[in-house]
Amino acid sequence: MKIEILGPGCPRCKALEANAKQAAKELGLDAEVVKVTDMAKITGYGVMSTPGVVVDGKVKGSGKLFSVNEIKKFLQG
Repeated sequence: MKIEILGPGCPRCKALEANAKQAAKELGLDAEVVKVTDMAKITGYGVMSTPGVVVDGKVKGSGKLFSVNEIKKFLQG
């Protein structure tokens, strides 16, 4: 499983990355968490508001700092 965190590197983006890692750990998933800071790639996903979460190439949410529990739902769904 690949989890991409979309954002320029702001504090919310860093917190979202930490939440994603925690969510994957709590679910016992072998997930690769990658930060994407390239704005061309971010807008290529159709994301106009960061931070964003992409799981296996599908945008799950953007524009807010998602909690560990919210990210768990993204990973299970």
